[in-house]
Amino acid sequence: MTLFPLLFAAGGTEELARKLTSMLGGLPPLAVIFIISMIPVLELRGGLLAAALLDIPMWTAIGFCILGNILPIPFILLFIEKLLSWAEQCKIGFLRKFALWLKARATGKKAQTIRQYEFIGLLLFVGIPLPGTGAWTGSMIAALLHVSRKKSVPAIFLGLIMATVIMSLISYGGLSAIAKLITKLFS
Repeated sequence: MTLFPLLFAAGGTEELARKLTSMLGGLPPLAVIFIISMIPVLELRGGLLAAALLDIPMWTAIGFCILGNILPIPFILLFIEKLLSWAEQCKIGFLRKFALWLKARATGKKAQTIRQYEFIGLLLFVGIPLPGTGAWTGSMIAALLHVSRKKSVPAIFLGLIMATVIMSLISYGGLSAIAKLITKLFS
């Protein structure tokens, strides 16, 4: 089934979103989803799942999650190379190793595919909500591969919109509603 990988990805993210939601429980719910949407790995996927868990209306959640997810992107695009270069020279071993690992991951096999297709590759990488994809990683790859900002910024933003639609359907039960509608139409 083609939706299985998306649902599997959402299931792993959902558990992380649940844990973070309970850890941030003293904050207002909109602040919780905003913060979760800013965190690498969870990003918008986790924010929308947390919003559904917190019974935040979908349209309100979408706005806060997009803002939270997009806020770090300019900083990543502008400063990630300098930050990683500094970390590579750092005398703190784990920081240097982490920077080297991150740089290798961001310029590895997936990144080369993105480089080959640039705009559409970046859009799909950010837009299809699977583990290890998203605006954070897409921005880092775009910066490290020197994809022009004229291509990377719109691709990342459109990918974020694509991920928002997919995750809204998953988080707010839209897939089951569509399946019921199709079942009724063809029965």
